[in-house]
Amino acid sequence: MSKTEINTAPFSYDGLDRVIHEKARLGLLTSLMAHPKGLAFADLKQLCGLTDGNLSRHLGVLQEAGLVEVTKGYEGNRPHTSCRLTKTGRRRFLDYLAVLEGLVRDAARAAGKEAAPTAKFRILPV
Repeated sequence: MSKTEINTAPFSYDGLDRVIHEKARLGLLTSLMAHPKGLAFADLKQLCGLTDGNLSRHLGVLQEAGLVEVTKGYEGNRPHTSCRLTKTGRRRFLDYLAVLEGLVRDAARAAGKEAAPTAKFRILPV
């Protein structure tokens, strides 16, 4: 972003990844980030409150973007689908969180707050 663009659009955040920013996908990535070994489809469905169809569709978008790996197989005689973040997915999610931290800092500054709330929570190392 050029200096002119920054001055005329200070609250335009190019780093908000459209693939990640959608509510359901953000929930999926957050759940998978908290479970590095991955989660079963049914567990992910329950954690995120999605239907089978919605979960499948959002996982497809994330998989196409290279953020999530979906593995289908069997546990005994039952089909089993597991999902986990890829290395790229983990990196892009952390980058996305850094942009969100900046957004919160800027919003707090614009609202007249001296210390942004993220300083208290330390979401990411500074």
